[in-house]
Amino acid sequence: MGNITLALAGNPNTGKTSLFNLLTGSSQHVGNWPGVTVERKEGHFSYEGMNFTLVDLPGIYSLGAASIDEQVASEFLIKEKPELAITVVDASNLERSLYLVVQMLEAGQPLIIALNMADVAENKGIRIHREKLEKALGVPVVPTVARERKGLEDLVKRVKDRFENGVSLSLLAIPYGEKVEQSLDRIAKNVSSALLREANIDRRLASIKIAEGDPLIISMLEKLGEAKEVTAIVEEENERLELELGYDLLTAVIERRWNFISAITQKVAERNLSLKKNLSPSDKIDRIVTHKIWGLPIFLIITWFMFRFTYAVGDPIADYLDGTISALGERIAFLMETAGFPLFAGSFVADGVIGGVGSIVVFFPHIMVLFAFIAILEDSGYMARGAFVMDRIMRAMGLHGKSFIPMLMGFGCNVPSIMATRVLERPRDRMITLLVLPFMSCSARLPVYLLFAGIFFGNHAGTIVFSLYVLGIAIAVISAKVLGSTLFKGESSQFVMELPPYHLPQAGSVLKSAWERASLFLKKAGTVIFGAVIIVWVMASLPLGVEYGSHESIVGRIGDMLAPLFAPAGFGFWQAGVALFFGFFAKEIVVGTLGTLLAGGEAGLASALPALFSPLSAYAFLVMTLLYVPCIAAVAAFKRETNSWKWTFFMIAYTTLIAYGAAVIVYQGGQLLLGLS
Repeated sequence: MGNITLALAGNPNTGKTSLFNLLTGSSQHVGNWPGVTVERKEGHFSYEGMNFTLVDLPGIYSLGAASIDEQVASEFLIKEKPELAITVVDASNLERSLYLVVQMLEAGQPLIIALNMADVAENKGIRIHREKLEKALGVPVVPTVARERKGLEDLVKRVKDRFENGVSLSLLAIPYGEKVEQSLDRIAKNVSSALLREANIDRRLASIKIAEGDPLIISMLEKLGEAKEVTAIVEEENERLELELGYDLLTAVIERRWNFISAITQKVAERNLSLKKNLSPSDKIDRIVTHKIWGLPIFLIITWFMFRFTYAVGDPIADYLDGTISALGERIAFLMETAGFPLFAGSFVADGVIGGVGSIVVFFPHIMVLFAFIAILEDSGYMARGAFVMDRIMRAMGLHGKSFIPMLMGFGCNVPSIMATRVLERPRDRMITLLVLPFMSCSARLPVYLLFAGIFFGNHAGTIVFSLYVLGIAIAVISAKVLGSTLFKGESSQFVMELPPYHLPQAGSVLKSAWERASLFLKKAGTVIFGAVIIVWVMASLPLGVEYGSHESIVGRIGDMLAPLFAPAGFGFWQAGVALFFGFFAKEIVVGTLGTLLAGGEAGLASALPALFSPLSAYAFLVMTLLYVPCIAAVAAFKRETNSWKWTFFMIAYTTLIAYGAAVIVYQGGQLLLGLS
């Protein structure tokens, strides 16, 4: 028998890498998967005259193909169809690990389960009945403890036996229920033979993947010119199931699959707390950080420290960038004037390009530091604890605990957080969450916070920024309570989540994650924000002959119309209104607009803004920036998810009204308190 290709699959942190290293030893080589930069590891090993090539797939939780890692794994398993897969399962978290196993079995992938971390399961008082699991899934199951080399010989022997006895397809059919099966059948009947050949799958699997919105299959449909017709069928089935079941096809497929997995887990896993051994380090830490009394204060302290740390590290670098950018603008304007360029050309470069975009770029160090800190919290496992701690508050206010996951994502960007509401099963919970997500302080608002807090609040800047994040969460929770008791009455479903074990974050992984997120900010500064500040500069320079940025300019006239509206909030001058107006397109443009209109980048703003704002009106402006309608991309995402212009306009109106009311209350209430003192 020639060389046999095996795939090694599994969730992250299941011991998959340890197993790969033990099996292949020094016969490993590393490259990249075709077309992507994701690392591809291959190794070789032999056993009793049989030679194997082991392909280590990226650690993933599903074959959803939403991330590059999932795309790589899904494409390899479906298109290249390895002769056998070793799927590593965490015995201490069986239910989570089985999701990937079940997806692979649905795809007809022959596999053997390596039931790893059996010692961890034992310490938790968990016993997995191997024979029952084998019978339920129809595949061999081999208990292993990779780091102690236990079960390794038995695993390789079972692999050899499968080839000697002939490897058969491990096709698993999940009972999705009559109504869902009707939807899948209708999709399957409309799948072309061309797609089946292109994807190398059968009709049943194609219908499931289309129902899940698998990007690989959808892209193939688009390539074949069939996406529109199939998408229309899916939308029709979504509407039917919404009426009959209360949720769409995607939710139904995921829910039925989890129900199937949960039923298996209950049959094969026995939990006996009396057998549980000493607490693990993760359990000991969780006794403190998830404590019903101390958990929330600890979460808030860590979050407060994150913003203080962001300023402490980011300020010195930002100051250097600030001086460099300001000097660059002045130098280029001088050289252009000396070379005989018209004054408007020098103004375009100094005020429009460098003054606008430069005022944004100067905050890159802060954003890089903040994202690095968030990556540490995520990689360590603490971020999941934050969601767990906040769950009690969510439920107390009538919001689904799982809603805090999209809300956490909203701290990065509102667009993916809006899409993440698909994890919520009930339409009521999903709609409430969608309507409160705009109050989550996305990273696009951060440059505005950093600018104003740094100028007006000095050493307390970190605390001010922290207060805005807390205020956003508080407004979201209160809004959820009001919406849940008025427009969306009913009980919220329960929240169940798994707390992963703690891990020591790797520096390389943290820096990579921070750079990937922060670099998106730079790309946005070079595209969307650049275009916007140029538009602002043009509008501030027209009609021809008017003084740049005067009341007679187009942008000045717009500002004059908006200024009286914001006077009760303490910032009734036209530049503030214009900045908020353009902030609808992208929140970073608020700073870019001010930088363009007041000229000179942050150095100019540092001297110009105190002449226009007091600390109180500056904070009111920040509250307005925090709460008013999200950017146009988030609005578009909201419309796509709700498929309703009515709710989209409602979201725009109510968020803006709440923002305006809160800003007025902050300013007028502050004035009253200052008058009393």
